[in-house]
Amino acid sequence: MASRFSNVDPVTAADMRRQGLDPHELDRSTEQLMSLIHSNLPDPPVSTTARLTAFRARPSDGVDRISRLSDALLRDIVSRLPVKDAARTAALAARWRGVWRSTPLVLVDTHLVSSARASTPDVIAAVSRVLAAHQEPFRCVHLTWSRMGAYQAQLKRWLRLLAARGVQELVLVNRPWLREVPLPKTLFTISTLTRLYIGVWKFPDAAGLQGASFPHLRELGICSVAMKDGDIDAVVARNPALEILNIQGSMKGVHLRLVSHSLRCVQICSFVMESVSVLNAPRLERLILSECLNPAGGSCIRVKIGNVPKLKVFGFLEPGKYVLEIQDTVIMAGIKTSASMMVTSVNVLSMKVRFGVYDDVKMVPAFLKCFPNVEALHITSEKCDQLAAKFDLSSGKRLVSS
Repeated sequence: MASRFSNVDPVTAADMRRQGLDPHELDRSTEQLMSLIHSNLPDPPVSTTARLTAFRARPSDGVDRISRLSDALLRDIVSRLPVKDAARTAALAARWRGVWRSTPLVLVDTHLVSSARASTPDVIAAVSRVLAAHQEPFRCVHLTWSRMGAYQAQLKRWLRLLAARGVQELVLVNRPWLREVPLPKTLFTISTLTRLYIGVWKFPDAAGLQGASFPHLRELGICSVAMKDGDIDAVVARNPALEILNIQGSMKGVHLRLVSHSLRCVQICSFVMESVSVLNAPRLERLILSECLNPAGGSCIRVKIGNVPKLKVFGFLEPGKYVLEIQDTVIMAGIKTSASMMVTSVNVLSMKVRFGVYDDVKMVPAFLKCFPNVEALHITSEKCDQLAAKFDLSSGKRLVSS
């Protein structure tokens, strides 16, 4: 009996075996990627411990006090239930049916799954039934279970329904395989979104999205999405209310250029980058670069800081991985620091330093001089295979080699 894979389809598995490769390795690495993506997603605003029995329970005097609550309060209660439990409240009484129909619900496809082995067709059918049964708004929808490569028509139909029903929060993660499934352009017609997370898609051609924008979007998460230079820049520029940008994982190196008058927090994790330039972000307060990966060839990642007068938290600077540029000056060891090279607003700075590597250590004083008002400095020592040495950190000079 053939092994069943979580993330590799039978055709791909057979093709890998013909090439002498082990599909289990791909399956395991993909599962690790999916676990990382899911750990980065926001939690849905529902109580997974809620049960319908709570509504049936009555005090010892037999008085139904829940039904005395206002419709507005009952709708708030129902909106916090998993969608299956919310639907079951309609069986309690005629009044509850009206509450169910008029409540903005939270739809999480994993709440519709009864087994870890549930198939994509079953989940697709369950989501379609819920969307057909509830004609009122959905305030939050999480779709993270299905492999959408063969179900793009259904996905487009879902997105049209959600656009018509004013969904505010949407998490849309494809499960491999195939990996680079095109993200439907229909997504960009949902003008009511305030939070959007997308994962494991191929980004549509930004040139074909002229005029598309999310006027109310405040938080955007992009997780392991295949994209080209300029795609993220264009999305950020078209969203005037965007405050939080969370980027995780990438298929290839890109040049990221950020210009935004609304961004307050940018977090980039495990992302293959050629460069990131924050050119003009007057409200930006936090810039976090974590576990970013060097592009092909092992060249350093260029990080350029422009107009960021409110930047308070910056990290993780890594000598040997990043080349720091402030305004139009590249920071180098021993450089004489001028006022134009200082980011005086930063008071929390994080660094990762390989203290056994001379070229890395000599950059530490140069970096520190660019942030003269730091109050909290966090330094992590990175392991290295080179021989240890002693340094004068004030000058960056090697004292004794061992």
